[in-house]
Amino acid sequence: MAGEGRAEGSGKSRQLDFPRPLTTVDVVIFTILDDSLQVLLMQRPAGEGEPFPLSLALPGGFVDVTKDRDLAACAARKLREKTGVTSPYLEQLGSWGSATRDPRGWSATHAYFALIPADASVLANDARWFPIRGGRLKDKLAFDHGDILATAIQRLRNKVEYTSLPAFLMPAEFTLPDLQRVYEIVLDRPLEKSAFRTRILSADMIEPVAKMRRGPNRPAQLYRLRKGRDPVYFVRTFNPPE
Repeated sequence: MAGEGRAEGSGKSRQLDFPRPLTTVDVVIFTILDDSLQVLLMQRPAGEGEPFPLSLALPGGFVDVTKDRDLAACAARKLREKTGVTSPYLEQLGSWGSATRDPRGWSATHAYFALIPADASVLANDARWFPIRGGRLKDKLAFDHGDILATAIQRLRNKVEYTSLPAFLMPAEFTLPDLQRVYEIVLDRPLEKSAFRTRILSADMIEPVAKMRRGPNRPAQLYRLRKGRDPVYFVRTFNPPE
C-alpha cells in the first residue's frame, strides 16, 4: 500500500524494512512548595555519547515495550521511578517530534503533566524541585523541554480557571484557605474569598474530616479530596476580588 513500508517474512520473524524514530515519554511534574508552583527536573548524565550532558531536563525516557502497555503506562512508570508515587492526576499534554530535537536521530516524544502533593513524594537522587516564577522557569532545559514545560504551564493555568485541578496538589488534609492559596499561586492572582468558598463547597469535590486546625486564630475546618473523584468543571472562571 502506498505510504507504508514493506515487511519481510511473516509472524514474529517479520522485520520492518524502514528506520523507526526514537520514541520517548516525558512528564512535567508539578507541585506546590515554599508557596510557589514548582516543577521536577533531572540532571542528565555525562557519559560518552549522551546528548546535553549535565543539562537539566524533564523526567522521562524511552518507551519499554516489555513493560509499558501504552503511553500512559510509560508516563506513570517514569513518575513512579522519580517520585515514588502514582499521581492522582495525569493528563496527556501533546507530542513533539522532528529530525533535529535529539542529536541521536529522528525523535518523537509524548508529553504528560502530573500533579502531586509535595509531602507525598520521595525523590530520586538526581531529581529536585525548581520554582516557576512569573509563569516561567529561568533555567535552560535540554532538547525542546523548555517548549514542553511552557505548554504545560499554560495548559495548567487555563484549566485551573474552570476546574478543580489544584485539589490534586493538596496534602491529605487541608483548609479552604489553603486550597484558595494554591489556586492563587497557580493563577498568579488573588481570588474573592466568599465566592471561592461557595463554588468549592457546592461542587461536592471535597469532604470535611472530623478534625479542626488549631492556631492563634479561630479553629479552621479540615477537608480532604473525595476518593476517586474526577476533576470538577465549573461553568464560569474564577473572578478576582473587587
